[in-house]
Amino acid sequence: MPWRPLPGGVGQSDPRPVKASLDRLSRALGAPGADALAQIFDRWEALVGPEVAAHARPTLLADSRLVVVVDHPAWATQLRWLGPALLARLATELGAQAPTRLEVKTR
Repeated sequence: MPWRPLPGGVGQSDPRPVKASLDRLSRALGAPGADALAQIFDRWEALVGPEVAAHARPTLLADSRLVVVVDHPAWATQLRWLGPALLARLATELGAQAPTRLEVKTR
């Protein structure tokens, strides 16, 4: 059977940058765009400080909720205390893509 293109022009759109495709996919899944994810996950230590970052890491960002896992209940308490300031800082930096809720889990 010889090769033929798919009917109806499927798969024949102009090429798109990978970032644009990932942004579209992440929004469809309820997550913010790639820039917002990078701001949080790549800059975590700068956002919360080295001491907290050594014991806490972001694991999920979806549906306006940032989930952070900590290694001890004391760090969960510390991160919950820092939560309002962290969310305010993210709102300033990310605008509409910023999480509005913080969920802290102990590993």
